[in-house]
Amino acid sequence: MKKLLSSISKCDTCASKLELGPRPIVSANINSKIVIIGQAPGSIVHASGIPWDDKSGENLRAWMGIDTHIFYNTEKIALIPMGFCYPGKGKSGDLPPTKECAPLWHQKLFCKMKDVELILLIGSYAQKYYLGNRLKRTLTESVKNYTDYLPDYFVLPHPSPRNNIWQAKNEWFKKEVIPELKNSIRSILT
Repeated sequence: MKKLLSSISKCDTCASKLELGPRPIVSANINSKIVIIGQAPGSIVHASGIPWDDKSGENLRAWMGIDTHIFYNTEKIALIPMGFCYPGKGKSGDLPPTKECAPLWHQKLFCKMKDVELILLIGSYAQKYYLGNRLKRTLTESVKNYTDYLPDYFVLPHPSPRNNIWQAKNEWFKKEVIPELKNSIRSILT
């Protein structure tokens, strides 16, 4: 795994597309039990080099019911984005994750992690890539029917503060989905 992570850290496949240049951000361990697949690092994470080191990460940890000590323990949790580098700024937020990373690196990482019990698919990019035609018509429908993807995958919206409006419109998410997510995480980590 160390060799693979070292190779990923040197990857410059998408360098010409990246506004701030390549800085692959990923963390994993052969013993990781939960894998979180998100979109791509934002500019704050690009600067710090620490995955989910922003408000979205705070929200995600709260949803999961865990603290930073557990979240960043790679023997428990692997953090693997769809695009490993900050893609740059778009008109209404960050650009989509680059399409090269997941096909290039994900399977190689999963081949090293034999103890994975659950994969959290955060947002539509991860869900489309891993679930394909099993997805419902909208992200809301997919999240509402999250049990259709268990026990392998737990589908979630992105925990960005930009999604607070979505959460306010979909109160069932906090009442029904978050408690089940916390139960799933707790049962795997204890």
